[in-house]
Amino acid sequence: MLRRARLKPLTALWVLTIIITALLTAYAAWLFYGTSHLRSPVSTATSPATTPATSTEHTTGSNTSTATTVATSTRAEYSITGNTVYLPLPRQVSNVTVEEAILWRRSLREYKDEPLTLTQLSMILWAAQGITDPTRRFRAAPSAGATYPLVLYVVVGDRGVLLEPGKYLRAGVYRYDVMKHALTKVREGDLREELAKASLNQPWVRDAPVDLVMCAVFERTTRVYGERGIRYVYMEAGHAAQNVYLMATALGLGTVVVGAFHDDWVASVVKAGKDEAPLYVIPVGVPKALRYPSFQEIGNWYSSQRGGK
Repeated sequence: MLRRARLKPLTALWVLTIIITALLTAYAAWLFYGTSHLRSPVSTATSPATTPATSTEHTTGSNTSTATTVATSTRAEYSITGNTVYLPLPRQVSNVTVEEAILWRRSLREYKDEPLTLTQLSMILWAAQGITDPTRRFRAAPSAGATYPLVLYVVVGDRGVLLEPGKYLRAGVYRYDVMKHALTKVREGDLREELAKASLNQPWVRDAPVDLVMCAVFERTTRVYGERGIRYVYMEAGHAAQNVYLMATALGLGTVVVGAFHDDWVASVVKAGKDEAPLYVIPVGVPKALRYPSFQEIGNWYSSQRGGK
């Protein structure tokens, strides 16, 4: 007669330990691999698709259909109350890595006759000065002593920003409200031509569907750091402008920073406050062409400079 096998207490404890260890290992693997896949590529319905790093040439002929997709998805994500435009809330809209954005960033001055979408404009403004820490109200660009001297205006051309299919943001000048992530209308009408004249007739200022005008209230920083605060303001403007470049690159858009302009004239175009000094005019548009170098290409060039080592 067969007897039932019985596990000794120590053997049973050993088997149980193995089972628990296996379960914990499987759970940890799921957390590491499973959730990372959930976090990474977000749907690109709101932005142009990521271009492979091995690509060398790319044209943006698909941006029109992409813009339509964005507008449809953002219909319920924005609202307009009086002179205030509440922008779509910031979110991940691109699969482009920071390494790729740095690699592909260029100053682009030739744009198609196509609008930006409201989502694209929303993300560019957020990248420049948006809130990234609600508790301490820190912003996307670093600021000396968190004094935040920068003020952003947006000059929107006729049919320059697509809200949804067949509907566009009214042309005019808008001021970016950092705390509400909203635009407040300052002036009516398409003022790109006047802004271009104030910018020494640089045609890309006129041709871009949208121009950002970055101003600064120097006193916000100099009252803390004295005269040295002036250089801190210029540093901050550079940080914010680079963020615009990188976000535009990630969205398949083109931009260029413009520093040659008549200060008083630009200030009058956007109706800047008396204490707000213009620092940059930044056209943003759908570029006629983009080139995407690969890291392999860059690596080969570095190797050639090292004598093939």
